[in-house]
Amino acid sequence: MSARVGPVAAALAAFRDDPGAAGWTALPFFRDGGADAVAAALDARVAAGERIAPAPEAIFRALALTPIDRVKAVILGQDPYPRPGDANGLAFSFVGARSLPPSLRVILAELADDLGVPRPDHGDLTAWAREGVLLLNAALTTTEGVSGTHLKLGWDRLVDEVVAAISARRPAVVFLLWGATARGRAPLVDAKTHLVLESGHPSPLNRARDFPGSRPFSRANAWLREREIDGVDWRLDRDPSAPQRLFL
Repeated sequence: MSARVGPVAAALAAFRDDPGAAGWTALPFFRDGGADAVAAALDARVAAGERIAPAPEAIFRALALTPIDRVKAVILGQDPYPRPGDANGLAFSFVGARSLPPSLRVILAELADDLGVPRPDHGDLTAWAREGVLLLNAALTTTEGVSGTHLKLGWDRLVDEVVAAISARRPAVVFLLWGATARGRAPLVDAKTHLVLESGHPSPLNRARDFPGSRPFSRANAWLREREIDGVDWRLDRDPSAPQRLFL
């Protein structure tokens, strides 16, 4: 009888089988056993009773929704929201039932101020991912109820490879690096080819308060337009059937 496949290994296998993920699964992390080792470690924890966030089927969602050949911008987070039901596999994206997390409220306030659009009343950033914004956490998983528990599990290697691959293979991408964790990966980006916009973390606990007023969304689109690349439609409350787009 064959051994039972754990939920994370199953999610990894499904991701590898996705034709749209080929640009990512060609990375060494997915080819030399790195991904399998992380999946095995997570499945061992799950078998021992640990619950992880997000759900296994959403672990690779950021990469699945934004293939490498569609990346226009990159936003790096730290790790998923640990409360059950809050995370959906995208950095900063929130789908829980409670009030929005403080950092996300700051991000959405800056979005409204920067672009002059209504502040969204939800925190699901899936629309950004489909627009070509890679929303990738430094660790793709965490223990439910506890932040930061999987930061040293091996995900950091994947994130380094993803950032370096985008820098090497894409013609012009905006890297939005908010806070020390994200800014630490700036050396992986060719600043002669890409735009790196650095600021402090959007957390209200950031004493420097250097995220509000940084205007990352309009600056990103202005730079993309200068290179004859369609900007990102950053609106989250738009009518999906409406033809107009916002490139401010």
